[in-house]
Amino acid sequence: MTEAMPEFGPGDVVDPDEAGTDLVVVTGLSGGGRSTVARALENVGFYVVDNLPQALMLEMAELAFAAGGAARRTAMVLDVRSRAFSTDLAGAVRELKERGFSPRVVFVDADDEVLIRRFESVRRSHPLQGDGRLADGIAAERKLLEEAREQADVIIDTSHLNVNQLRRRVEELFGGEDARKLRITVLSFGFKYGLPPDADYVLDARFLPNPFWVPELREHTGLEEGVSSYVLGQEGATDFVATYAGLIAATAPGFEREGKRYLTVAIGCTGGKHRSVAITEELTSRLSAMRLSAHASHRDLGRE
Repeated sequence: MTEAMPEFGPGDVVDPDEAGTDLVVVTGLSGGGRSTVARALENVGFYVVDNLPQALMLEMAELAFAAGGAARRTAMVLDVRSRAFSTDLAGAVRELKERGFSPRVVFVDADDEVLIRRFESVRRSHPLQGDGRLADGIAAERKLLEEAREQADVIIDTSHLNVNQLRRRVEELFGGEDARKLRITVLSFGFKYGLPPDADYVLDARFLPNPFWVPELREHTGLEEGVSSYVLGQEGATDFVATYAGLIAATAPGFEREGKRYLTVAIGCTGGKHRSVAITEELTSRLSAMRLSAHASHRDLGRE
């Protein structure tokens, strides 16, 4: 005997938490990597609906809840080419929450220069470009999606990510772990390449001596024992790690209570090769030992 599918009427409220419904809304800049995010979500078991009109979000969520099975993990991908797209994504998400759903909004972004190169490499015009330049279309889309970016649960900046790195990032975020647990990305970077725009905390490891000036360490990285031991053996290094591990551990329960599911802690040094990498690995290890869901990522390693 098959189980009857629930029917919904105006004002009905579902109980997705009890039923295990997991909804993800993906939006962001054209050329930012939405298609790659969609494929990665499929890889971790999501039923993905691409180019969904915003007006159908609630209906799609209710259908996913009613269908059960694999459809209970559904991702809805929206962009400016969606029919009836509007700027009120926040309103649509609020409506989902009022009906009992807990959608997670993912926004993919990239620097304008990177987006322009991507469009030019495939010889495509921007969907909002019209008779203007590529930069005009990108600027118009940024304006249109301004509120959506502000309301996002997680922002993925793909400026320095290749397809495989972006896929791994999505799989880390939406894989088999408890979806409601705060997930912490500890990200190393080089200040000379710019600040990570999606960072919640930015820590500066440049107060430590730079292994670059030690000839036998210069060509190695913070992932290697020699460099790691050198960095962590410097005065103040372990106190630095312990202090921030304690701060993150103390604030994590509050973030979870407030509904924040993703936290990015960025640790920078000059080039993102030695100090920040070693500190990132050590901080991730300590957070994991505290039973926090943490993983390390190295944005600029190998760029020099």
